[in-house]
Amino acid sequence: MTAKLRISDVAKHAGVSPATVSRVMNGNPKVDPALVQRVQDAAAELGYTASPLARSLALGKTQTVAVLVPDLGNPTFQAILRTLSRAAAGDGYHVLVADSAEVAADEAALALQARRRTDGVVLVAPRMPDDELAAALPRLAPAVLVNRGGDGAPVVAADYGRGLRELIEHLRMLGHRRLLYLAGVPGSASNARRVAAIAEARAAHPDLDIAEAPCGTGFADGSAAVATVRAHEATAVLAYNDLVAMGLLSALHEEGVAVPHEVSVTGFDDIPFARYTTPPLTTASVPTDRMGELAWSAMRALLEDDAAAPPVVLAPTLAVRGSTAPPPAS
Repeated sequence: MTAKLRISDVAKHAGVSPATVSRVMNGNPKVDPALVQRVQDAAAELGYTASPLARSLALGKTQTVAVLVPDLGNPTFQAILRTLSRAAAGDGYHVLVADSAEVAADEAALALQARRRTDGVVLVAPRMPDDELAAALPRLAPAVLVNRGGDGAPVVAADYGRGLRELIEHLRMLGHRRLLYLAGVPGSASNARRVAAIAEARAAHPDLDIAEAPCGTGFADGSAAVATVRAHEATAVLAYNDLVAMGLLSALHEEGVAVPHEVSVTGFDDIPFARYTTPPLTTASVPTDRMGELAWSAMRALLEDDAAAPPVVLAPTLAVRGSTAPPPAS
């Protein structure tokens, strides 16, 4: 019986027009409070609930936002997505997730496809070139960017340059002078910030020898880099992220290389597993939970036609653990 109820039934029971019922169900603030109460009482007495689909059609909204990530398997992106989704749910929104699988060429098409089904899109660390991102943003609006700058869209980011500078300074104070950076994806903005931080460290400390080697972003990339690490004879390794560092730790252990007594290893992000590696991983802790919350706040403001949120840059904090120590005496 309840499934067959219509707005017209509620209107008749409340003694108002169907249009008034529709406005009440859609939360129109211009409806007289007394009429709102009459409609709500009538709906409750009849057991009527508005269809979410019908409400979306009436409002011209889906109550859904899209979130595009480069790798859903990365715990950092999972953390941002988790807090963003919870915050969105608290405001009555659903989240549609798209994964570009680290293929920059697919990002724009995926984002546009997702945007057609949603009210807005959050791009988390997009890898696409600057000109492609600039061309896509007007078609994606409302859009929010996480860990990537872009004209015309709110930005929530971590200061990756500062985080890497603090890791380098930590290693320098321990006595390390020969370092190796295992780089991430070339098109990644956060990788570019790390590389810029390395250049700054070289300029500030001419005695530092910081080499760079291409690597990647996952466990397997870090494991595969073990030969490169040993060939460089660096006393400390700056891994692009914690996943790379963990893969490297495993491979070094298999080859009988003691960490940190023979070589120190640092990660980046401070994912939940970082403190449980052997040895526990020294890393830069990124406030990913806060980033997810702020990204949703920026999106909600756009959806509500409020002023665009100003850029927010959060500082990572240094987490010193057992994977770093002074270099070998030799």
